[in-house]
Formats: sequence, C-alpha cells, structure tokens
Amino acid sequence: MTSQDNKQLMQQVFEELARGNSPALIEVLADDVEWHVTGTTKFSNTYRGKAALMNELLGPLFSQLADKFLMTADRFIADDNYVVVECRGKTTTNTGRPYNNKYCFVFRMEDRKIKEVTEYMDTQLVVTTFES
Repeated sequence: MTSQDNKQLMQQVFEELARGNSPALIEVLADDVEWHVTGTTKFSNTYRGKAALMNELLGPLFSQLADKFLMTADRFIADDNYVVVECRGKTTTNTGRPYNNKYCFVFRMEDRKIKEVTEYMDTQLVVTTFES
C-alpha cells in the first residue's frame, strides 16, 4: 500500500470513530498489534496483541465511560508505512466527569492493518480523571 492508501484508510476509520463506532478501529488492528501508551498513568504500558489490548486497556477503560467515546481527527500526516493522526477525544465517565483529551497517534501500517501504535496524550488529564 502507498502512504496515500494508508492515510485514506485511517481517514475512514476516524470518520467512524467520530460517530462513536469504535469497532471500526478494532477491525483494522493486526492480531499481533503492539500499542504503546506513553507516560506513567495506570494505562501506560505496551500492549502486545489485539486480545491483550482489548482485555487490559480498552475493556477496563471503556467500562469507566458513561457515553460513547467520540474521537475527532484534526490532521493526518502520512509517510511510507506511517500515518500520524492528531485528534480530540470526548466522553463522560461513569462518575460524571468530562474526559476531553487531545491525542497524537503514530500508526505503523502493514497490508491494510495497524501493526504498531504509539499514543501520546495529556497524561495529567488521565491521572486527574481516572486515578483520583
């Protein structure tokens, strides 16, 4: 795939994420994906494999949310097998706290699948929202 193909695929995924359709992202994850969450929050870690990502990060995180998690992309940058996405997330926790974070994801693509992700965000917001 070309960098433009990769960018187009991620634009389609983020159009769905903006509607709260998170399975659109799950569908394009490789079974052996590596997802790196930066920082020192309780979610910061490297999750190896789709099952670990679902069971150790996404399941526990989404169980704390009262609303769908909406992710709106602001910018896509593609180079070779990489697509960088700047975006904003918006939801409310089960405790009624708003969780509106900004993210930068670096996706490494291979054969129309996401093989690796590095996730950057406002980690202090994660701490004050989920760890207090």
